Amino acid sequence: MKPLASRIPTAPPIIAPPPSSSKRPLWSVMIPTYNCTPYLAEAINSVLMQDMGEENMQIEVVDDASTDADVAQLVATLGKGRIRYFRQVANVGSLRNFETCLNRSQGQWVHLLHGDDRVAPGFYTEIATLFHQYPEAGAAFTNTANLQMHATGVEVKDRPPIVPKAGLLPDLLLRLAEGQQLETPSMVVKRSVYEQLGGFFAVHYGEDWIMWARIAAHFPVAYSPKCLAHYRYLNNTSITHHSIREGQNVRDITKVLTIINQYLPVEHRKRLKAIGLRNYAYYCLSLSEGLSATDKRAAIKQLRGALKMSQHSGIILWSLKIYLKTLLNFKRLKLDPSNSQ
Repeated sequence: MKPLASRIPTAPPIIAPPPSSSKRPLWSVMIPTYNCTPYLAEAINSVLMQDMGEENMQIEVVDDASTDADVAQLVATLGKGRIRYFRQVANVGSLRNFETCLNRSQGQWVHLLHGDDRVAPGFYTEIATLFHQYPEAGAAFTNTANLQMHATGVEVKDRPPIVPKAGLLPDLLLRLAEGQQLETPSMVVKRSVYEQLGGFFAVHYGEDWIMWARIAAHFPVAYSPKCLAHYRYLNNTSITHHSIREGQNVRDITKVLTIINQYLPVEHRKRLKAIGLRNYAYYCLSLSEGLSATDKRAAIKQLRGALKMSQHSGIILWSLKIYLKTLLNFKRLKLDPSNSQ
């Protein structure tokens, strides 16, 4: 496995223009995947249902050396020759896999669709409408619905819209300084923008958040309030899930907010950074409370991280309540005879 420094670029990777001789489609739907094969068929089928034909849409799965199944066979079975497949020689990590996706893309508009997410019918039509209505936009995205896993099945839960009507979001950068506003499956970026700004870098958790802020700092961004992208929330194989268990999300969020702060007008930096840190301190406490009954170690990591981010009175009070709740749950677990060997 490559050293951490090489798996997480310290500067935006170069995204080279495609060969001038190549015939370019309008769309590139690039599907990065790693050990999420149980969900990959949903992602692929959600694109195929909206397939615009090979001349207009490149569809390609970029596999970061998955070990959970034969991804090549799955792609061949579902795609029947329509979907291209590329496999990394060895696991390179999510950011390097995204870099591969972007450099292999040939279309004018690039959609990165994680292998455990999906899009709803009408997604590509809605994005095309945004780009046609706002040709100055460097990127466009829709509202997102969360796919929440339950014992009885999957619940699709729409998020509140950022604004009620479709259009450009002139204040998106300021909104992103306060917190993440979107998920990767909802965003489509003009390839020329990636060529100008480079790819994803800096952190393992929140690298997309930095990317959207960099785009918003340099280009107009269009938005539709329709929930046409589905983000699978905290499945056990996701990068997000592992980052939270190990506390990496706390370290990365702090770094993300610091990087985004550099793109803001000077007069907004101090105030918005404090707001962003406080917002994510509350987010970490909500994670801690949810983990307190099942994973004491992870719960305490999220709690400590929240206190490092902000010492707001509300944060301190909630932290104390969660800490006491976690201790009580742990004591009950130890005293429960059913847990004895």
